[in-house]
Amino acid sequence: MNKWLKRLFVFCVLAFLYAPILVLIVYSFNASRLRGSWDGFTLGWYQALFRDREVLRALYHTVLVAVLATVISTVVGTLASFGIHSLGRRGKSVILNLNYLPVLNPDIVTAVSLMLLFGFMGLNFGFGTLLMGHISFTVPYVVLSVLPKLGQMDPNLYEAALDLGAEPGTALRKVVLPEISPGIVTGALLAFTLSIDDFVISFFTTGHGVANLSTMIFSMARRGINPVINALSTLIFIVMIALLLVINRKTKEEV
Repeated sequence: MNKWLKRLFVFCVLAFLYAPILVLIVYSFNASRLRGSWDGFTLGWYQALFRDREVLRALYHTVLVAVLATVISTVVGTLASFGIHSLGRRGKSVILNLNYLPVLNPDIVTAVSLMLLFGFMGLNFGFGTLLMGHISFTVPYVVLSVLPKLGQMDPNLYEAALDLGAEPGTALRKVVLPEISPGIVTGALLAFTLSIDDFVISFFTTGHGVANLSTMIFSMARRGINPVINALSTLIFIVMIALLLVINRKTKEEV
């Protein structure tokens, strides 16, 4: 009986989490524009999606910012992790506490702070400020993913590679990076997901003519959500699931 209660609890939690996504997927095939009625099955919203220039432009900005922010924050966060790892106990504690601040801060505090900073610097709000905003809040997550892997790594591996004649760059590339690669991949996935999902920081750091999906959907909500958003969200969900399955399969093959 206890076993069945545990399974029921897990099922209820999963149903609570995924029921809204299931409803969204179902309504992406609804012929009606209204969410309260079902007028039959259609693929029309998927066809309309690829003709909607506003949505495609927002998707382009979303993916471009997410990819650039992921690459830059992964490189910066990994290098920062090496620096933090080499610090003494007190210095490491101070830097880690500073690194926790963007993670623990409410998004609205970080967003308003970035908006004031960019304004003080005299920057024109647009793609550049949007990208810098996304990098600033994704770097700490990369650090928190990579740093534990550095702590788990045998500290003698790097020195052993040098003793065997490897150049510092070669030892780093062929010995250290493979050891911490799971943390780097995890940090990159976190950065990409957070960037795709973000609204608050995007809303306060973007400018005229540059909108990602979250800010576009927010402005669209005032006059009614276009059903093509249901189709787009379904495609994004399928792509993310496929990406996770591929990564999990490669991870198991490496193990």
